[in-house]
Amino acid sequence: MSPRRRRIDDPLWKSILEQTFSHFLRFIFPDADAVFDLNRPFDYLDKEFEQLFPPESNGKGVRYVDKLVKVYLNDGSEQFVLCHVEIQSSKGNGDLAERMFRYFYRIWDRYKVPITAIAILADENGSYRPEVYRQEFMGTSLRYDFNSYKIMDQQESVLRSNKNPFSVIVLTALLAIKNKKISDEGLKAIKHDLYDEMINREMDKDTRQGLYDFLTYYVSFDNEEVLGIFEKEIETKIGRSDTMGTQEYLLDKAEKKGIQKGIEKGKREEAIAIALEFKKMGLPIGDIAKGTGLSIEEIEKL
Repeated sequence: MSPRRRRIDDPLWKSILEQTFSHFLRFIFPDADAVFDLNRPFDYLDKEFEQLFPPESNGKGVRYVDKLVKVYLNDGSEQFVLCHVEIQSSKGNGDLAERMFRYFYRIWDRYKVPITAIAILADENGSYRPEVYRQEFMGTSLRYDFNSYKIMDQQESVLRSNKNPFSVIVLTALLAIKNKKISDEGLKAIKHDLYDEMINREMDKDTRQGLYDFLTYYVSFDNEEVLGIFEKEIETKIGRSDTMGTQEYLLDKAEKKGIQKGIEKGKREEAIAIALEFKKMGLPIGDIAKGTGLSIEEIEKL
């Protein structure tokens, strides 16, 4: 049994939503094909969202990921889809509904485009189920309803029978909730099970790589060496080596976050923290420098 709480990699939610967004829409909305023009590319408005809501500390005990996407409907009109993933809630905080409303009115005020919002609740708090925001005073009232999807309410058997690739994402998060205290061997067995679920679903190569990254890295092993063993076992299972290894994943993740040569102002502390983590894991200093943008001399001093 694990002596400490395992780390869950929150940023994977943001990337997997992009890699599986059409599947996500079909998963959440049964009539997605009749409403959305899924043949047109999606526009991910991360920069626009950050301008409206500058990044800030989420607060102790609260972790979440937001994604704003412009989609097209079959009638040619535009609509925004706001996806909010709550990874860990703060019991009794009660501000998600208000935050969802604040997202709505600021986005509407800026763009005047219809918005549908989905809150994916990947937390472990059974009583935490926000889905409506209300405000009333002296005869004036307001009510804002939004879609709310609680992962811990889902049934494994239903997810396993659902051939939509996004069901593997939900199943991964559900099993992470159900198996908080498990040995590395037990966790490895779960990841093998999730991999088998993935290969039983039809999807393109990029989506498959995204799902593989998610189920592999979403919950970390206590012993990093077990991750390498798992990856070797997957290579043996499929008879070839075409998966992204641990080192490639970490460096690619750093580069995608903009922590590379020419580090943006305000990113330096983050680059140093990631470089220190890489160094503890034993990655070559030259590779760390390439992935973070720090000099070899700076990394040697950490």
